[in-house]
Amino acid sequence: MLKKIIKNQYFHAIVMPVAYALLMRFLFNISDLSSLFALMSISFLFVVPFVMGALAVYFAPIERTRNNAFTILFPWIPLTVFAIVTLFVELEGWACWMMVFPIFMVFASIGGLIGKSFQKKHDTIMVSVLVLLPLFAAPLEAWMGRSKEQFKAYNYIDIDAPADKIWGLVTRVSKISEAEDSGWLNRILGFPRPVEAELNYEGVGAYRKAIFTNGLVFHETVTHYDHQKSMSFTIKANPYEIPSTTLDEHVVVGGNFFDVLNGTYELEQLGDNRYRLHLYSHFTLNTTFNFYAGIWAKWIMKDIQRNILEVEKKRAERG
Repeated sequence: MLKKIIKNQYFHAIVMPVAYALLMRFLFNISDLSSLFALMSISFLFVVPFVMGALAVYFAPIERTRNNAFTILFPWIPLTVFAIVTLFVELEGWACWMMVFPIFMVFASIGGLIGKSFQKKHDTIMVSVLVLLPLFAAPLEAWMGRSKEQFKAYNYIDIDAPADKIWGLVTRVSKISEAEDSGWLNRILGFPRPVEAELNYEGVGAYRKAIFTNGLVFHETVTHYDHQKSMSFTIKANPYEIPSTTLDEHVVVGGNFFDVLNGTYELEQLGDNRYRLHLYSHFTLNTTFNFYAGIWAKWIMKDIQRNILEVEKKRAERG
């Protein structure tokens, strides 16, 4: 029975890509080689799933690969197996897979189309070259270096309440219960949720400690203050203060790849006791794929900001 399974083409088409991905995961995570190979790189996050897709289709039954739908979709099976294995042995976290899996799927499908052409030609030489592609691409990517880029996340909400009532909730946010928390994206990803924040006084130089669950703390210093109109503040998260279980090392705030710089509240009058509260922040990404990481980072930051604005609106209008 075991011999029959091992000889099965589907077994090879799934096991070979998964074994390859696990090997690349190990090589790209060796600290002594970090100057050349990094998990947070195009070479691993884009090229490895491309090769996985090519291997999956190359080893699949040729009568099935004549179907384009099979060629595009079948590589997602070894991808899923790889994800489950890394989650089970705690190599990766749920949040990381949520963010990278869509791009893995796209490039695995593209790789599947390439694998189909190699399968038709029985081109084992090109398959061998393809397998080594991440190892050639990674040093070149490392030589080109990461690109530090600044992004902006912006939200606003309309509130029917007096300015002083709204502004008091901006400067001092008392404890937010789980029932008040509407940050659906961060909840799905398992990220910390906001708990409370309080300004020690109102004016330039004031300090506010924004506390999140799981030990995440933002240290905020006011750099601009116009009473009941606008307030800007720097945001600092010290990575050494954040417990290792709070965030994955690849997305830790203030770490090698992601940092939050500052935030601004602006209160705009729309009518009698009706105001629009604006909130925006700036953050930086330092990767070779900011074009993709930036999409997720914006969604996450906007979800946090929308959540806080919703809390402030409900509390202000509640009276």
